[in-house]
Amino acid sequence: MGTINIVLCGLGGQGILFMTRVLAQAAMDKGFNVMGAETHGMAQRGGSVVSHLRLGEAAGSLVRTRSAHFLFALEENEAYRNLPFLAPEAKMYVNANAQPFPREEVKAYLEKLNILSRALPAGQLAQELGAPMSSNLALLGFFSAFEERPVTREDLRKTIENISPERFRDKNLIIFDAGLERGLKEKGA
Repeated sequence: MGTINIVLCGLGGQGILFMTRVLAQAAMDKGFNVMGAETHGMAQRGGSVVSHLRLGEAAGSLVRTRSAHFLFALEENEAYRNLPFLAPEAKMYVNANAQPFPREEVKAYLEKLNILSRALPAGQLAQELGAPMSSNLALLGFFSAFEERPVTREDLRKTIENISPERFRDKNLIIFDAGLERGLKEKGA
């Protein structure tokens, strides 16, 4: 089993660290070695937050440039800012309302590296469901509609159920399921 590199990014308060924790715990429960690191700018003031997660045999906690297999971005501009981390043929999942996505000026770069990008208005979806701070879980649900690697949607859902504070558990699962449903609809499943 090779190393899977994941970069998660967004702004302070969007739940990057909880999202990282869900992915890390789900991976550990599947037997992966997990190593991670977070960088916080002015996170408490809405600044950039970047989390690195490495699953498998990793010598260090930071994901190198052009080596991430997945990028999760809870803010569209943060996705563009962190594009250099993506390896050729990587996949990115972004909370974005803008149509078209991605922006015209980055399409050539993504095509050149054969990077697949998918967008979900996760913030809007979470807002509609009464949990505006849960775009992270909507995006994870959306991701799980398309990917079974490194963890399945069942693994993620079980982890969210296990690690969510009791008062948020039901709402967190509703948000995750709504993101999953949007992904399955987009996938045509």
